[in-house]
Amino acid sequence: MARKAAHVSETPATAFLKAHGVAFTEHPYEWVEHGGAQHSAQVLGLDPFSVVKTLVMEDEKARPLVVLMHGNRSVSTKNLARQIGAKSVAPCQPEVASRHSGYQVGGTSPFGTRRQMPVYVEESILALPRIVINGGRRGYLVGIEPGVCVRLLDAKAVRCALDVA
Repeated sequence: MARKAAHVSETPATAFLKAHGVAFTEHPYEWVEHGGAQHSAQVLGLDPFSVVKTLVMEDEKARPLVVLMHGNRSVSTKNLARQIGAKSVAPCQPEVASRHSGYQVGGTSPFGTRRQMPVYVEESILALPRIVINGGRRGYLVGIEPGVCVRLLDAKAVRCALDVA
């Protein structure tokens, strides 16, 4: 008997995607604390390079921004700051990130955020045929074409990836 794919109730992210006519696939999984993109890739049988994490950061003036990065890479904040014309960039504290995005940390999507923020995407993500990215809830990813990030979020390509040790 065929197993029916689990459906997750709508989130601000999926409502945003639907409102903009974006077709997406749903990828629910069992979320674990500190599992991150590597864990979700493993349990879903995906390449962590195509699992994109959404990171809420801020510049030296505490202005928030979003960085989209491969699941198996980290962000060189020094390179990112240089490319976006900031003196420095650092990750937001979890409660600050939640306040800006409207999402719980671990379930942050770049789509349907509470506050509009500039979005930066690691350039090599845009070369992938398809990515999976958080759908607005812990344990829930959506599959989309990476160009959606540029088209709907005006994401700017940057080169700031570091290999995860």
